[in-house]
Amino acid sequence: MRIKKIGIVLLLLLMLNSMSYANEVDNGSSIYIVPINGEINRATSSFVKNTIEDLEQKNAKAIIFEINTYGGLIDEAIEIKDAILATKIPTISYVNSNAQSAGVLISIASEKVVMANSATIGSAETIPNTEKIMSMWRAILRDTAQYRDRNYKIIEAMADKDIKIDGITEEGKLVNLTAKEALEYGIADNISNDYKSILEFFNIEASRVIEVEEGFQVKLAKYISSSSISTILLAIGFIGVVVEIFTPGFGIGGIASIIAFGLYFGGNILAGNSDWISLTLFVIGLILLVIEGMVPGFGLPGIGGIVFILVGTIMAMDDFRTGVLSLSIAIILTSIVTLIFVKLGYRSKIFDNIILSKELVKEKGYISSKDMEYLLGEVGITLSELRPSGFIEIDGNKYDALSDGDFISRNTNIKVVKVEGSKIFVRRI
Repeated sequence: MRIKKIGIVLLLLLMLNSMSYANEVDNGSSIYIVPINGEINRATSSFVKNTIEDLEQKNAKAIIFEINTYGGLIDEAIEIKDAILATKIPTISYVNSNAQSAGVLISIASEKVVMANSATIGSAETIPNTEKIMSMWRAILRDTAQYRDRNYKIIEAMADKDIKIDGITEEGKLVNLTAKEALEYGIADNISNDYKSILEFFNIEASRVIEVEEGFQVKLAKYISSSSISTILLAIGFIGVVVEIFTPGFGIGGIASIIAFGLYFGGNILAGNSDWISLTLFVIGLILLVIEGMVPGFGLPGIGGIVFILVGTIMAMDDFRTGVLSLSIAIILTSIVTLIFVKLGYRSKIFDNIILSKELVKEKGYISSKDMEYLLGEVGITLSELRPSGFIEIDGNKYDALSDGDFISRNTNIKVVKVEGSKIFVRRI
């Protein structure tokens, strides 16, 4: 009976879900607002592409991309541009604050461009700014601008400071336009501060204006996978490991490290920047380092562990250069914290296995070769057979010794007849 009730509830939920989806598929009279904000990364491109595909199925009348970004990864910006150019839905880019760097390409990809009164657009220089990358980037910007009938020379000057345009920019400076300047030079079609006036300007009638919201998963992935947050998480993770090494027991350092690394890898996997391989390599690296910490010296497990951790960490990021930069900053911060712990006098048993830190003093049972000279002429007894080496006892102390002649049996009285460095030679008496 209970199973039957559960089945009915599930059926009703499926029916409601179908009705909800049916209501979303309209007759082509709804306008959708799609946000493109923050750092442009894999999570952003996935969200925009998936949203466009979804709105094509819903027969949307038009899409307004609300843009506010200082840029991000070029490859992801190109993917967004391609998705906007490919859709048959009329598109409008609305720059409500900033369209910098990669945001320039995304903005001019739409059929129409609108800017808020206080918005700016420009400064699209790539980092690193090599000739090869710059040439490719300029070509992509120029091609997109020409396709949308924009002023491609000004668009190129936003990316290349060597381009000089009389009355707009001088050589050595990137172009960055205000809303009025963008309108004047043919980069924008209109200046507006609300959706209603935008639709009126382009004579678009809509039964509904629907704002598409980024889901929690998308927001989390975008936030965590951003280069700045990823760097912070890496630093917290490595510093947590250092704190855990230098302090007894399992405490806040270990907990912080687990959470930080979990968010770092989880966020990047969620964003689509990497897969489980990067996390697997990282975990293998940690295991190898733990093994290294259990044995004296520093060998293959330690070296392999470090390599696996570095490779796994970098692979988790969408961009190799960004991954290396984030890791480098995290390592520098971790090194500083490690030095602080050392200066404060903290010690670690793991480091004691790698570095000889014990004092070989007489009080702890260590005797130097010079001290052995005092045994010359002393008498004692053999604790084992000397064939020719074995153990002897003198005044209650145990020593390694060599027979100065024939083999000597156990429990035989002996006398030290010669000392050479750390070697003690004895003879039967």
